Amino acid sequence: MQQRILTATRQLLHSAKRPRCLLGTLTNATRRCIHARATEYLPSNLPGWNESQRSVREAIAKICEKYTDEYWMERDNEHKFPWEIYHDLASNGWLGICMPEKYGGSELGISEAATMLHTISESGAGMNGASSVHMNIFGLEPVAKFGTEEQKQRWLVPLIQGKERACFGVTESNTGLDTLRLQSMARRHGDTYTLSGSKVFISTAQVAEKILILVRTTPLDQVNKPSQGLSLFYTDLDRQAVQITEIPKMGRSAVDTNVLLFENWKVPACDLIGQEGDGFKMIMHGMNAERILVGAEALGLGYAALRRTCNYVNERVVFGSPIGKYQGIQHPLAECWMNLESARLMIYTAAKLYDQGYTDGEYANAAKYLAAEAAFKTAERAVMSHGGMGYAKEYHVERYFRESTLSRIAPISGEMIKNYIGQRVLGLPKSY
Repeated sequence: MQQRILTATRQLLHSAKRPRCLLGTLTNATRRCIHARATEYLPSNLPGWNESQRSVREAIAKICEKYTDEYWMERDNEHKFPWEIYHDLASNGWLGICMPEKYGGSELGISEAATMLHTISESGAGMNGASSVHMNIFGLEPVAKFGTEEQKQRWLVPLIQGKERACFGVTESNTGLDTLRLQSMARRHGDTYTLSGSKVFISTAQVAEKILILVRTTPLDQVNKPSQGLSLFYTDLDRQAVQITEIPKMGRSAVDTNVLLFENWKVPACDLIGQEGDGFKMIMHGMNAERILVGAEALGLGYAALRRTCNYVNERVVFGSPIGKYQGIQHPLAECWMNLESARLMIYTAAKLYDQGYTDGEYANAAKYLAAEAAFKTAERAVMSHGGMGYAKEYHVERYFRESTLSRIAPISGEMIKNYIGQRVLGLPKSY
């Protein structure tokens, strides 16, 4: 699978346009080139990417160009899941980009997965597009790492083929980021567990058949450490036992977000991943990857906002000149590009480190923080640069602005990232 994808996309890469040059009359040896202008649609010749990433970029861009901003505005306005692009990506083998080849995946790295989600978001799809496939890309890493062979065959194959969709159930309303204090319980009775409790902010539960869920199997007051006694299941999302209520929200409305309430939910013991009580360790294994991927999605959204805005201010004439000529417009956009490009280099440094086996989280966390902040500031500036038109849905940047808020909050807040950096990097006392 991996070789097939890379071979096909190398042909696209070979025919890609070379960087435009600022001083075309100079010799090749002295020529200064811009790698990509902010007005270009999904350029692939960005510094820091390897051939594999550029190949992924080209192939995903070819799929995404079929889905316009108008398509995404309609899906967002009507709260419709983007099945068309989901099935398009699935049929072309992309939902298993990080999964083992043995089960139909491509077995590429987080660097390539980040490029994929970055590209989907940057195409104009934003968080709606990226979130529609996010769980498929890396959500079942605990299964790939810790599941039995029978479980991998049973679960990974249909997920990669796009025949089954999954959601991720960890967060609870009373605990938030304090995962070790989860209150949802699972009690074993022979060959089944009975789950009772609740989860909140669960994306895609309206369309998912499966759920990866973390619950406590040993009460908190009966374990030596809070990280013990949590167990991880991947099981059918039984709509007879689970009440699923969608949460109305300010953005990313094509992909649902939900509250789950469940009582006496019967789950087969064979759906337990790894050993009972080891769930927290398995969940933590993928946290750095999730930070990187969410950061890449935010990054794409920021570049989409910048592209649309640069094209607009080049065309919008006020007082006899394009408004992009005025430094009050031009300078803030220049800062946006610098912030986005700085975050991009951090994102792909973190991804490279992860793929090399680095397990600490300072780069993954910092990259997510920088990308989220850069995207938000760029989307805000996009609205302001459009003036009154920025407030109108027709120009799309208001959607980018609404969606850019999400990555500042989830899956971890900027404040918690600063706490991590303060303790782990700066050597300062724990502040919470």
